[in-house]
Amino acid sequence: MTTDTPRPLILISNDDGYTYAGIQTLIEVARPLADIVVVAPAQHQSGMASAITTTAPVMATKISEEPGFTVWSVKGTPADCVKLACDQLLEGLTPQLVLSGINHGYNAGLSTIYSGTMGAAFEGLAHGLPSIAFSLGDYALDADFKPCRPYIARIIGQALAHGIPAGVCLNVNFPTGEIQGLKVTTTAMGRWIKEYDHRVNPFGNDYYWIQGDYVCDDPADTSTDMYWLERGWGTVTPCRLDQTAHSALPAVAHLLQL
Repeated sequence: MTTDTPRPLILISNDDGYTYAGIQTLIEVARPLADIVVVAPAQHQSGMASAITTTAPVMATKISEEPGFTVWSVKGTPADCVKLACDQLLEGLTPQLVLSGINHGYNAGLSTIYSGTMGAAFEGLAHGLPSIAFSLGDYALDADFKPCRPYIARIIGQALAHGIPAGVCLNVNFPTGEIQGLKVTTTAMGRWIKEYDHRVNPFGNDYYWIQGDYVCDDPADTSTDMYWLERGWGTVTPCRLDQTAHSALPAVAHLLQL
């Protein structure tokens, strides 16, 4: 890692692990724009949200290092990766941007609260760093990320040049195939149904495999990420750490007669 370069520094993580095509694509898009430090999970960590490791040591191994590009593999969660990078692995350097992804599969709707991809972005935000999570609606290992590359380059370039509004990170999702453009959206509220498939193993024991279909509360709401993703548009949703329902504070105070 070089410390005497005027180039910006970008920290990259994900929840799939360093070997996945999504993070490799993100690295390829970001490298012309900045020096890169990758700190990614050693194993697949999908669905870990903002979980951190508290009952075991977090092990980090440097995979490679060359001028402007360093890669670490961490036996931990996506949040562990960003937390450890900021506290130890970056050796006092401050990245201008934290990127997470590109995830194989959407992180739209309520997937945001389960997503390890978003967990890395939220951890960057918790450290006061501009942070962006990227996801593509294709779970395949050989997913085609080519259509979203120019949009990702544009978003990274704009974020480096102008920053991101304070107190938020960006949740960016892309549909598969041709992308019509970008829309700034809200999170499509809804619920998961048929969440588990009941199966029986060869020994006659029951077990359950996670699955599920997402049902939007209002499928016709043109402000939401799911609405535009289903119509071929990429979506950019500002997300925040503060989960306080500020508008409900007076009602709760009245309820408790405070």
